[in-house]
Amino acid sequence: MKRGWGWMGIGIAAVLCFSVVWAQTDHERDRRLLLEGVQEIAAPGIPGPLMIYSDSAFGVVVGQVEKDKVYAPVVAAGAFGEGRVVAFGHTGYFDADALKTGDTSRLMKNAIQWAAKASESKKIRVGVLGGDGLAQHLREHGIDASALTGNWTRTLSNYDALCLSQGALQPAHIEAVLGFLKSGGGAVLCGLAWGWLQLNPGKTIDQNAGNQLLSEAGLGWADGYLEKTSRLGFDAKRDAPKNSHARIALETLRQGESGQARSNIEKAQAAWSAMNAISNLPPDDRLLLPQARQLASKHSATLIPTAKTPLKSERHLERFLVAYQLQSERSTPPKSIRAHPAVASFPGEVAPGAKSVSRTFRIKTGMSGWHSTGLYAPAGGLLIVSLSDEAAKAGLSLQIGCHSDTLWHLDSWRRFPDIVRVFPLNAARVEAASAFGGLIYVVSNGRGAGEAEITISGAVDAPHFVLGQTSLQAWRETIRHYPAPWAELESGKVIVSVPSSAIRDLEDPESVMKFWDQISDAHATLGTIPLQPPRPHRFVADEQISAGYMHSGYPIMTHLDAAETMSHLAPLKQGSWGLLHELGHNHQVGDWTFEGTGEVTCNLFALHAIDTICEPPAGSRGHPGVDKPPSFEAFRERGSPFNEWKSDPFLALQMYIQLEKAFGWETYKKVFAEYRALPANERPRNDAEKRDQWMVRFSRACGRNLGPFFQAWGIPVTDRALKSIEDLPVWMP
Repeated sequence: MKRGWGWMGIGIAAVLCFSVVWAQTDHERDRRLLLEGVQEIAAPGIPGPLMIYSDSAFGVVVGQVEKDKVYAPVVAAGAFGEGRVVAFGHTGYFDADALKTGDTSRLMKNAIQWAAKASESKKIRVGVLGGDGLAQHLREHGIDASALTGNWTRTLSNYDALCLSQGALQPAHIEAVLGFLKSGGGAVLCGLAWGWLQLNPGKTIDQNAGNQLLSEAGLGWADGYLEKTSRLGFDAKRDAPKNSHARIALETLRQGESGQARSNIEKAQAAWSAMNAISNLPPDDRLLLPQARQLASKHSATLIPTAKTPLKSERHLERFLVAYQLQSERSTPPKSIRAHPAVASFPGEVAPGAKSVSRTFRIKTGMSGWHSTGLYAPAGGLLIVSLSDEAAKAGLSLQIGCHSDTLWHLDSWRRFPDIVRVFPLNAARVEAASAFGGLIYVVSNGRGAGEAEITISGAVDAPHFVLGQTSLQAWRETIRHYPAPWAELESGKVIVSVPSSAIRDLEDPESVMKFWDQISDAHATLGTIPLQPPRPHRFVADEQISAGYMHSGYPIMTHLDAAETMSHLAPLKQGSWGLLHELGHNHQVGDWTFEGTGEVTCNLFALHAIDTICEPPAGSRGHPGVDKPPSFEAFRERGSPFNEWKSDPFLALQMYIQLEKAFGWETYKKVFAEYRALPANERPRNDAEKRDQWMVRFSRACGRNLGPFFQAWGIPVTDRALKSIEDLPVWMP
């Protein structure tokens, strides 16, 4: 059966009711046994959450997630056939440091005894896989433990329980361990989803061997971080909220939507737990996904967030179902993916009658990042990617969509919160598709050294102008009218992605991109770096972004109202402070950006571009905060408080502007170049050293003692730094 979206009326073989059989008494008894003598346990590194989603699984110790009063298990347990399992949310729980902290060692011993169904007096045999020093630690505490080596899966009958570390457990081990557990054996496992995902790019957490092993038990590791609940780590006395269990959480959300009274705390906890599980479950889960599938079909008409009808945080069930739909799409074979109705709102539909095309590209694998193709994937359309053997080994991937910001954390969604799809290009033939469609990119990790030939079929042409390659005649007559809803203007230094509606009437993209190159050059010149960036800077317009009005990064993200400025010469030439500011962020250097100046030193690049290449309105220097800055005199009358200086970017910027007016941009360039040439042992090691070095190095560069100037502005500097520039003449504006 093809898998698709809920509104297509997909049937399911069996409908699971929402009554949750919760053996609360048994779980409370088992939790008491596990926590006997345990008050507080360690938090090695940054632990991650576990998900629990079967009747046999329960939380043991919880940590706090990023949102207040929301908790997730850092230790969980459950039955597995005739056996038992206990899972810990960090690989470090097998390490000596964690075991020596608080009551972690006692919990580990309890977990092994409980999993093995052994009394305190019974001598049990434990096999340990991974976890340096764990076997020795257990032996010191009266447990017969030995390391699992060689073909250890053939010797499982020698053990009552296993201690398995995520990093050492392999898919080849799963079948043997499953048999061991189902026949009555016990296991204690430790793992960390976010760490595993970092080490396995392109994979999903359901591919982790530990999650594959525990899926039948309704347990698993989920992506994300947990915060401490006690001084040493986690307070074991804190009860696990009922809604930290995903199936109970889903029932809570369903009841809340039907009008049954639920507190906001209950709903928030339930929403997080259900969302956490649905985003990390294996695609063949039979415990939670069937319920989500049924609900998604029922609520399909309301699962379309738009700018006019955003999906707000209080609509917990619908937001959960959106997460389910996205997770379902990612586990659906590309040939079975269908277009989502939300496409009509964003990112938009391909023009009717668009012709499918096939194009071949040569990708320079040494340049990391997105390589634009000028192609667009229609929503629900199947792409076929053909590669040579060499290209399939080059570490490339295919990305559909430029709107890479995810919106899960926001209180209101004006579009689906995650609409970019990525497919590894690791075979001679790769199929790809997206329910939302998008511009197509070949993404390189930059580790290759040559070129890779790739052919993409099943796409449609998108408006795509490349400076120095695309003729204006072809652009005007044909290219700008291509049927894709998104377009790109590209030079060797900057690429902007905008709705095609913004460029349909654009006559001269050449002048636009030449000016973008001037902007890039202005920033590079001030930063004293090569004019040609390692990869072009990217700007993407979006219906909604993850933070702020715009934000820096790769790509720099803006809202849709910036698309006109990004793609037209006249407004761009006036000097768009926001665009220049965000590009400035990408040029900031930590050595000379101390606390309170993260939103200040980036503006130096905006000002430099305004001064040298832009043509702002008469009497303006690009921003009201520069043209009419906060009063320095009033600031001095208040005693020049540094905390106020740090919290007011345009007040702080005024200090930097005074230096520029007195000593010019050339002095800034001299200082920035000096920082770039610093050997590692001379770089500032903390914030105080950053302030000291900035004052001293700028003083030496301009030949003036800036100590009194910095003090007048309330910038804390040390006596040692002040004495080092006493030989220079004092300067004040």
